[in-house]
Formats: sequence, C-alpha cells, structure tokens
Amino acid sequence: MGGTAPLLEGRGLVCTLGGRRVVDGVSLGLLAGQWAALVGPNGAGKSSLLQLLAGLRPAEAGELLLQGRPLAAWPPRERAARLAWLAQQGEGEAELPARSLVELGRLPRHGLLGAPDAADAAAVAQAMADTESTAFAARRLSELSGGERQRVLVARALAVEAGVLLLDEPVAHLDAPHQLALLRGLRQRARDGAAVAVVLHDLNLALAADRVLVMDRGRLVADGAPADAALQAALVAVFGHAFTVERVVAAGHARWIAVPTV
Repeated sequence: MGGTAPLLEGRGLVCTLGGRRVVDGVSLGLLAGQWAALVGPNGAGKSSLLQLLAGLRPAEAGELLLQGRPLAAWPPRERAARLAWLAQQGEGEAELPARSLVELGRLPRHGLLGAPDAADAAAVAQAMADTESTAFAARRLSELSGGERQRVLVARALAVEAGVLLLDEPVAHLDAPHQLALLRGLRQRARDGAAVAVVLHDLNLALAADRVLVMDRGRLVADGAPADAALQAALVAVFGHAFTVERVVAAGHARWIAVPTV
C-alpha cells in the first residue's frame, strides 16, 4: 500500500449534534494507495465523520491534517483540488447536461475564469467512463433515473483527480453491476495513488475493501483488513450478531462475506 505518512489524518476529532457526541475522539489516517470502507449501525457517526474529514463541518476538538498541513491552512481552491467529496444526497443543477455537471469537477484545476484544456477533457472522459455514464452525457440531469444521476455525481467527484476521495454512500440507487463497476473504479484510483474512503451500508461490498473502519456510537471501534479476526469480531458485535463473517473462494480468489444468521 502507500507510504507511511497519511494523505489525510484526523486526530482526536469530536463533533456534537443535538446534544449528542456523534463523533467522539476519532483518530485515523487515510493512506495513498488504499481504499477504506467506513461501516457501522445507523446513527454510528459515519457521515458526520466523513463531513469532518472533508472540512465541511468544524470539529469541536482535535486536529485535521491534509498532506501534513492543517486543512484550514490550505487555500480553498488548492484544498478542493486535493480533496474531493460526494455527499450522501448529492445535488446538481437539474437542467445541466450530465457532461457539464461532471466538468464542474475540474473548476479547482483551472478556476472560474480559466479555459478547460485537453487534460480537463481527458479527466472528464475518464470519470464518465469509470462510472459508465458516457452514454447519457448529453442528457439533462432531470431526465436521468436515480441510478444514472448518482453515476454522474460520482463522476463529478472523480473528475477532480484529487489525491483524497471521500464518498458517502456512492453506490446508493445503483444496481449490482454498476455498484461493482464503481467500486472497481475506486480501487483503481487507489492503486494509482489516491487515498479513498467510502461510507457503505452493504457489508459485502465493504469487505472487498483494503481496509474496514467500524464505527459505533461515535467511536472508531475497529480498523483493519477484512481478514483480520479482531476486525471481524468487532463488525459482528456492533451489528448485534445478525451475521457471521465467512471466507469463500470464487474464481480462485478468497474473500470474506457477511452471512445472515437467520
């Protein structure tokens, strides 16, 4: 995996909402070359933590470093070029053609007044190919299905070509083939040197990640590879023993899956 210095690091992060600590002293580092899945029960604090890491919500305590420098110290445009974010309920102008929305991901690179160049066009084309959204590039967002719209919003985040990708439920509204295609694309981004963190509800998709981060009641209770026994035990425990984690071999490759106990 990547080097030892995290591209993005949070130390002792705290966030309180509605009188409850939704993120309670969480420390973690996201590494280049690695994609991490963030999982946990409803209300565990996954989305709140991702918002803290993206700098979209101020932490009440703790420190957040991007490439070893406090996130707040980065000029907005430089920060936006290095850290891409997709919200759980992504938004976009409904009357924009899909390609135009994806092109907005290049704004941190050339600015509002800059002219897009061949590199911008290539990044947009690659992002749309990775999300299998090229076929409807000319259609307006309002004309797309929920799954098609989601693929365009993910493509906008990928088009930034940021070193850090933070995606909250990017597979929402996607059917199984497109979920797998998207996660393969994210894995490739990591292999190309990005640090990728993805909130997922589907545990079998999460167990395909390089690393799984398990949250419960605002705390990071486990952090490890899917094959790690301690990680698996924590995962089963926070979901009330509703499943077991089993090893399977398919097409000559071993992987781990969650098997319901019912």
